[in-house]
Amino acid sequence: MTEQTRTPKKNTGKVYLVGAGPGDPNLITLRGKYLLERADVVVYDYLANKKLLTHVPSSATFIYAGKKGGGLHAFTQEGINRLLVEKAKEGNMVVRLKGGDPFIFGRGGEEIEELAAEGIPFEVVPGVTSATAAATYAGIPITHREYTASVAFVTGHEDPTKKYSNLQWDKLATGAGTIVIYMGIKNLPSVTQKLITHGRSPDTPVAVVRWASTPKQRSVEGTLETITQVVKDAGITPPALVIIGDVVKLRSTIDWFEKRPLFSKRIVVTRTREQASELVAKLEENGAACFEYSTIHIERVADYQPLDKALANIVSYDWILFTSINAIKYFFNHLHSTGRDSRSLAGPKIAVVGKTTAEELGRYGIRADLLPDTFTGEGLAQSLLESQVGKGSKILLPRALRASEVLPETLTDAGAEVDVVPVYQNVPPQGRKEELRQQLVQGDIDLVTFTSSSTVTNFITMVAPEDEEELKQLMQGVTIAAIGPITAETIREAGLQVHIQPERYTIADMVRAIVRYYQTEQP
Repeated sequence: MTEQTRTPKKNTGKVYLVGAGPGDPNLITLRGKYLLERADVVVYDYLANKKLLTHVPSSATFIYAGKKGGGLHAFTQEGINRLLVEKAKEGNMVVRLKGGDPFIFGRGGEEIEELAAEGIPFEVVPGVTSATAAATYAGIPITHREYTASVAFVTGHEDPTKKYSNLQWDKLATGAGTIVIYMGIKNLPSVTQKLITHGRSPDTPVAVVRWASTPKQRSVEGTLETITQVVKDAGITPPALVIIGDVVKLRSTIDWFEKRPLFSKRIVVTRTREQASELVAKLEENGAACFEYSTIHIERVADYQPLDKALANIVSYDWILFTSINAIKYFFNHLHSTGRDSRSLAGPKIAVVGKTTAEELGRYGIRADLLPDTFTGEGLAQSLLESQVGKGSKILLPRALRASEVLPETLTDAGAEVDVVPVYQNVPPQGRKEELRQQLVQGDIDLVTFTSSSTVTNFITMVAPEDEEELKQLMQGVTIAAIGPITAETIREAGLQVHIQPERYTIADMVRAIVRYYQTEQP
């Protein structure tokens, strides 16, 4: 990390050049994440993963300054330099988010020179450079005791205004065991020919890695003599890095990233944003590219009088039943808002619908008295009946405003008195409808996950609310995963097919079922 020590002008802000890493948002440094969380202005590049922007306060100003190879530039380099100076002089904390490492072919040095000339305080935070990431994620160690102890980083796109190249190809060709070329796709024929001309064997192994460390990563292999045609035949375009050297031979043994079971699968997650993280993390761990389209927005109900009445007579109940983590959260939020805590629930036993719900209840210091073997409303009802719940039993069921009636009806039919008390409601979100529809139309989705009946009905409302045939057409070729039988039944009632359903109705089991499906049932 380098830092300028010049005394800042009064009311002048500070600029932080932060390396965003090679593409995977999890590869940003802790320092980089810390600064993003406190930024007033973020100026970000084409190669900086947009997921990193979720760390930034919503009140911040976001400025796209991408320079996409072969396309139009949002800003010239001079324009970016001026922008950083202007935003800092306004007193802002400015984060300049650059793909890879700012000082490795990132023109970070030019931006710092401008800031220094203007007396603007700055700090540079290194990032994982794309060269090492591309090699690592392609299964290629860029150094290896049995192959080479030297590596050279080279740009394949020098400053076009320079009269002469300062790359000494005669020395580079044989002077470094491994050569990694940034931005080399456009000039690949010229680069490979220069290396061969100056003594590198035409049979030297070469790998080209596109979109390294992301679910879009794609790698091809060849030799100095053949790689240009291989890249052309495979349709490889920037951003991509070229790795040259005998270490490429190890890829057949060490390749790990592209062999993950869900690699490159494009999966829609329909849970609420607050609850999607576990599912997304487990899917991405297996190589999937996840698109978060929350089909549920959870809100308080308008009237908590029924709950207040139940709480005032809590000792009259034999059981309290929780069938979702949202029911637990909103129940306890209201309980605490009235000045009470878990001690107020002394008396009735407490049952939950599944393992995840039990874990959520445990966060409030309560251990469930009953956890059914089958994690469904029917499974919970059956377990309660087996526990002698029936005629004369009084039960409190805090739940969503609209939910399945199977549980309360089953218990009522057995003679129990069930008070259904709404504590939250599901509201379909309105944003990103067209984006989701467009991805389905273009065939850019491989699988959609549903974790409740609400996610199903709200998904349909988002993409095709009034036309079942249009829904079927949009979902043609899309695999569907349901977390359990109730969700699956809602999917089938909509005229769609369920391809994946775990035996146990948990997120972990759902992900395992998805992995198993692609490993055993798909080519």
